[in-house]
Order: sequence, then structure tokens, then C-alpha cells
Amino acid sequence: MRILLTNDDGIRSPGIKFLIDVASEFGEIIAVAPDRDQSGIGQAISLTHPLRLFQTSQDKRLYGLSGTPTDCIYVGVNHVMKDKAPDVVLSGINTGANLGWDVHYSGTAAGAREGTLQGLPSIAFSLLPSSEGFPWEDIRCWVRLGIERFLEHPPAEHTFYNVNIPNPHTTPIQGMRAASLGQRIYAKDVFARNDPRGREYLWLGGDQVHMPDIPGSDCNLVKSGYVAVTPIRCDVTDEASLGRMGHWSSEQ
Repeated sequence: MRILLTNDDGIRSPGIKFLIDVASEFGEIIAVAPDRDQSGIGQAISLTHPLRLFQTSQDKRLYGLSGTPTDCIYVGVNHVMKDKAPDVVLSGINTGANLGWDVHYSGTAAGAREGTLQGLPSIAFSLLPSSEGFPWEDIRCWVRLGIERFLEHPPAEHTFYNVNIPNPHTTPIQGMRAASLGQRIYAKDVFARNDPRGREYLWLGGDQVHMPDIPGSDCNLVKSGYVAVTPIRCDVTDEASLGRMGHWSSEQ
């Protein structure tokens, strides 16, 4: 089996190194990841500037790319591995949550989504943060189990899996559950400051996050100590609204 990996934290992130280590038990690994942090970049693709690709000197299986996670999967499938295509795509492990509505911003989720758009079974992994850091070895068994179940039961067509793992430093892991998307509502802060030359700049986002109580959601499950696995469809059409939109129909 050939496995293509990416992330949005960058090719030097400890999360992707750990995922490579675990995934190596299942097949041949090639990683194509951004050459710098691309967190929050979403599904962006580079169409107006050139990309630079390089192999790392430490591990010839690892490629850095001056682009987004979407670029990385596109280049990985159609350039780096074009002579022998990958069988699956893994994205992560993100050093932070990608819960609820975060999946629309997340570069980690976008890597798996792009794998799905390229016709490959795909899965994204994220580990919740803790003030005590990221205990990689403590989650090894859960990442391995997630990959095993992903390979045994691939997602439906045009769907990928989004996995969020509680941080064992703060929440003992109780098990693994399928989950719906919850909601993460961030403080709508915009901080206006001045740089050393007196020019104003803006910094977006506050520290406070509200997660409504939604039973069965990924947000609720990780708070209860469960690894949450959510199937995410690429087709986000609101079918219920579509059925009520007859008044939009007209003829010339």
C-alpha cells in the first residue's frame, strides 16, 4: 500500500513525523507538506504563483512545498507519485483541535478533502492542545486503531473522515465514537495595533471559544474523553432548502 501524507503545520511539525511513524506500519510512505505553517488556510489552491518543491535532507520520503495543504495533495498525487499512485491520503496530526465548524477553515481537513476530490480514501487527524504539551506516545494506539478502521471501512464516495483526539494530559481517553459536527463559536475580536513604523495592522481572533451542548457531536464527545470520528461530505448542498426553492424557478 502507498500512503500519501500531508498536514497544515509544516513538514517539520512533530505531528506529521509521528503520523509517518505510525502509518509506516501499514505501507510505503510519501509525505508532501507545506514548507511553513499553513494553519487556517482552508481549501486554498495556488493558481497565480509558482510553487517550489524540495526533498528534505533528513528523510528522502519527505517533500516540502511552498504552498497549501491542497497544493501538497495535488502535487503529491499528480507529480511526486504520478508513476505509481497512492492508495490513501492521511492528513495531520494537527497540533490543535479541528472540531465543528473549524473544518471549513482547517488546512488539515482540507488536505483530506483534497485527497477525496482526487478520488482517494482520506482521513484527517487532530490532537487537542494542553498546557502540558502533546503526549504523542500516549495516543499511538488510538491513531493506529483509527488507521486500521479507516482501511477496513473506507469512507463513502465523496466523503472523508475527520478525527479529533482528546489530549490525555487533560482528559483520559475513554474510547472512540462516530460523531456529528458540533459548533465552535469564537470571540469576534479584531485587535488594531501599530507596527514599529507607526502603521496600523490588524490581528484577528479572540481566545474565548463557545461550544454549544449538542449531544453526539464531536465537541461533546472529545470533552467526555472520546476520540471523535466524523464523516465529512464534499457535497455540502442543503437538500432540505433545495426542496423548498420552487419559487426560484422561472422561464424566460
